[in-house]
Amino acid sequence: RIVVKRGEATERYTADVVVVSAGAINSAALLLRSASDRHPHGLANGSDVVGRHYMGHVNSVMMAISKCPNPTVFQKTLGLNDFYFGSPEWEYPMGHISFVGKLDADTLRGGAPAIAPGWTLDLMAKHSMDFWLTSEDLPDPDNRVSLDREGHIVLAYQPNNETAHERLTAELEHLMKQQTRCQAHGHECHEGLFSRNLFLGQRIPLAGVAHQNGTVRFGHDPRTSALDVHCRAHEVDNLYVVDASFFPSSAAVNPALTIMANALRIADHLKTRLGARAGTP
Repeated sequence: RIVVKRGEATERYTADVVVVSAGAINSAALLLRSASDRHPHGLANGSDVVGRHYMGHVNSVMMAISKCPNPTVFQKTLGLNDFYFGSPEWEYPMGHISFVGKLDADTLRGGAPAIAPGWTLDLMAKHSMDFWLTSEDLPDPDNRVSLDREGHIVLAYQPNNETAHERLTAELEHLMKQQTRCQAHGHECHEGLFSRNLFLGQRIPLAGVAHQNGTVRFGHDPRTSALDVHCRAHEVDNLYVVDASFFPSSAAVNPALTIMANALRIADHLKTRLGARAGTP
């Protein structure tokens, strides 16, 4: 049963199975707001893990700027995993590198570094290759979604695994510095506009929650997880959470495809469960 309060009105809904899929932040908040006498710490939260272990990756954007212009408008995608599991100099995973799409002056103006006066932004954008770098952040129970006294969402997060991300950035810079001759124009890239490659990077702040995951983790042990391997709540038989909340770790790639694949997996499970209940094969 679902009870929804809208102002002074109360609405009640019933279903054989309820699937929560509001994103890792809002799914956790919804369960925490659903506390009751039976579930005093929040729905499906007897383990006190709901809202905890928030992850969103260590992300940054880097512009590599050189003499040669980049006329691309719709940037082709590229994925580089050569350093995903480390390198000869660093045995630990670093992460994933991809194109971020083509930046323009208007995009840069929203987050331009102080050293870049506004009149240079269009020129910089026309001479840049733009990269998105992702490193895994580790599940930390103190990185969490919680509610304040008024029921508003509070997101507490302390970044970790930053050394790996710094090394990933350094590896990309090293690769770009080796590219000195432009294949398109046949001349040295550093004759003119810039005497050397210029690299401008910016870490994605906490407000960048596009990769949010991990707040209603799944697992075999009800003491350390909220969901079972089918993303069903250990404590509520007909409650499922099917979004990035179930992640026990974040990896270092965009979670979207994993979310979709898991949703299809759970759909097959639910089809079997509901079909069996209805007496159909």
